[in-house]
This record gives sequence, C-alpha cells and structure tokens, in this order.
Amino acid sequence: MSILLDVRRLTVEFPTRKGIARALEDVSFNVHQGEILGVVGESGAGKSLTGAAILGLLEPPGRIASGEIWLAGRRIDALTGESLRRIRGRHIGAIFQDPLTSLNPLMSIGQQLIQTVQTHLPLNARQARARASELLAQTGIPAPELRLGQYPHQFSGGMRQRAVIALALAAEPQLVIADEPTTALDVSVQAQIIGLIKRLSRERGMAVMLITHDMGVIAETCDRVAVMYAGRIVETGAVRAVLDHPRHPYTAGLMGAIPSMDQTRDRLVQIDGAMPRPGALPQGCAFHPRCSRAQPNCLIENPTLMPHGDSDVACWWPQAELTGGPA
Repeated sequence: MSILLDVRRLTVEFPTRKGIARALEDVSFNVHQGEILGVVGESGAGKSLTGAAILGLLEPPGRIASGEIWLAGRRIDALTGESLRRIRGRHIGAIFQDPLTSLNPLMSIGQQLIQTVQTHLPLNARQARARASELLAQTGIPAPELRLGQYPHQFSGGMRQRAVIALALAAEPQLVIADEPTTALDVSVQAQIIGLIKRLSRERGMAVMLITHDMGVIAETCDRVAVMYAGRIVETGAVRAVLDHPRHPYTAGLMGAIPSMDQTRDRLVQIDGAMPRPGALPQGCAFHPRCSRAQPNCLIENPTLMPHGDSDVACWWPQAELTGGPA
C-alpha cells in the first residue's frame, strides 16, 4: 500500500502572555491507503490538535510553526482559502465527536447532504439527491428517502452520528479523520459506529485516522497505532505489537489500566500525576515526572522515536519484550 498522508516533523505553537507554548512538537507519522491508524492518549495529549492541523482548522492564534503535511504527494499545510476548502471535504472528510455541532439545526439532513455533494461533485439536483439517499442507506439509516426531509433534532444520537459519517463520505474522500466518533454514544451504538467505519474503509479503500482515548476501540478497529503524550508521539507500530508488548512506560501504563477478563487483580495500574501543560513541559522527557523507570538522562535529554523490536519508541529505557526489564 502506498502512503496517502505523510506528516513530517509537525510543530504547532500558541502565543501566550508568558511566551510561546508548543502544543505539538516534531510529530511525524503516515497513513497508507485503505489503512486505519489509531491515535491514542489522554486528554490534552495533542490528538485532536493534530487532526485540526491536517484539516486546516487550527483556532487562531494557533499556527503551524514548522513541519510539512503531504496528501497523495501534494503538500497541503500551506494552502489557504478556496484551495484549502477544495481539499477539505473533497479529499479529506471529517467526523467529529459531537454530531450536533457538525449538523446545521436549521437545515434538513437532505439539504445538508445535497449541498455538500454539489459543492464537490459535478452532479445536478436530481443526481445529488439520489447520492444523498444512497449515502444514508450505506451508513445504515432506514427509510433514507423519508429521512432526507427530517432535521437533526428528529434523529437519535446514533442516527445523527451516522448522518455525520454520510456527510464526511459525500465527496468520496481518500482520507477520513474521525475525532472521538463514539464518545457520546451508548456502548451498543458505539460498536455499530465502529463496525460501520471499518466496513466503509474496507469497501472503499479509504484511509482513516481514528482519534480516541479508548484502547478497546483501537484494538478492535485499527491496523496501526500512534500513542501521544504531551504533544509528541511516544510509540507507534502495528496494533498487536504495541498493545501486546508495549515498550514505552506510558503505553504500558495505559494498557495496565484496562480491566482484564483473563486475570484477577486487586488493583489496576495507575499512572501517578497529570500531563504537563504545553507551556510548562519539564526538561528532558516530558513523561519522566510520572515514570517509575526514569533514569538521570531522562531528566536532561528528550528521546526521539527509534526502532525497538516491532515498534518505534521515544524512550531511553524501553521495556524489553516479555520480560519487562530494561532493554
């Protein structure tokens, strides 16, 4: 599979009264055609900000300070105005956490879909309506012709999220960025939405960047995973390699906090402390104040991603496979 999205050393800054705060620093990863990449970490790790930077939706005064974003061989981070709008929607679709913020309450679902289709595809009104009805059917909404005339408040939460997915797919994008698409939904509906995203990716050969804090969703859905902490990627690799044998202490802590059906434990693993704010990162590795494996050099120099076993890990003392001892 060829690389569709290539993010190279992306750094995002926000000016503050106390100086420049780096919310993302030196973030690099790629997504292949037809692949689902999971981006996981605690709140504030920089997951959603990475998605916003790719979509060109950074809130001012935030800005891309350095780095490059390439989509299908074309650099897109410097695009503005109409050039950016043509990329967003046509080539990159977006699914956001709260479907109510993605849908216009004053327009019917059909109007929103038809408008999006006609903005990006050369279809007349009749063809666009047929396309909108087909999209609702593909995303599992029954009686699509009837639903086209209804408004967002007439849809349940799961149905609204399906409508948002239909909007994201309206122009047949190559890449979809899904930011916490199941957070506000019931567990049974979450499973349906995740299954829908997997099926559509497989059927359309569409790449997906799935942003979530849920390791269970990552395990169930993704081909590869990138673990973020304090604005940096600290571990990345194939899902099974990272989840079965986490190398970075932060990844191991996230996995240890998940209850297991196979083991009986009195207590789950707890990562002490809290993630530092972007403008108050400690010297050296940002995770060292919370890390039980921290060594003197961890307090001085920030590690970069390096190959270790089946993963790339930004850690001076990555976990050894199976043994859990120093590498």
